[in-house]
Amino acid sequence: MEGGPVEGGLVLGKVFHKRLRPRAHAFRYDVPYFCVPLSRQDWFDRGGLVDLKNVDHGARDGSPPLPWMRAILARYALDQLCDGEILLLTLPRQFGYVFNPVSFWFCLDRESGLRAVLCEVANTFGDTHNYLVAHDDGRPIAAEEWIEGRKVFHVSPFLPVEGVYRFSFAVDQRAISAQVHYGDAEGLVLATGLSGPRRTLDRAAVLRRYVANPLVALAVIFRIHWQAFGLWRKRTRFHPRPEPPEEMLTR
Repeated sequence: MEGGPVEGGLVLGKVFHKRLRPRAHAFRYDVPYFCVPLSRQDWFDRGGLVDLKNVDHGARDGSPPLPWMRAILARYALDQLCDGEILLLTLPRQFGYVFNPVSFWFCLDRESGLRAVLCEVANTFGDTHNYLVAHDDGRPIAAEEWIEGRKVFHVSPFLPVEGVYRFSFAVDQRAISAQVHYGDAEGLVLATGLSGPRRTLDRAAVLRRYVANPLVALAVIFRIHWQAFGLWRKRTRFHPRPEPPEEMLTR
């Protein structure tokens, strides 16, 4: 961890997917992300052409996301360890629209050490699920470490629900990285990641990255369907959508 508090900003993200089997498939896109501290509720519901909405995260009822996240940490006895800032890495609404395949909630301690990460996952069917990632003993999550968790939620129709995720994260003043690998009994199936340098988030940055490029939000959903079409053309096995899990969170 680089010295000093880890604050909010803009992340010039590079998103990549690399599918190894049963059909090889890969892509990489540049996507600008907001990275905002949840202690700053004034980041949310400001209005305007580019906006973060409370209703898009957490309880999704319009309530502030910080109390919701703190309650989850307390439920899993992580609240005393995660006694610092919580950063939300996500896409804002652009001209009223957003689709976030995954948002990451980075839960820090007072020394800016990463203790837990909530992965807030959505699919194109309107379902959402949360994965809480932390070491069993609560120790800080170091860069290059991998933490395993079972997959329980349907994301892509070209992957089964069954399997295992492996998570790796790095957060400091200069950059953010989140990697999620999916595998089965035979090994790695899909490697995904989001990483990028951190920049100041101000009016000029919003104008440059979002207002001057009005298709950022729409490009996300278009690219998802375009890549799905590519997998379909390769005759990748199709998995129908099952009912989502009753529990909204997996630890």
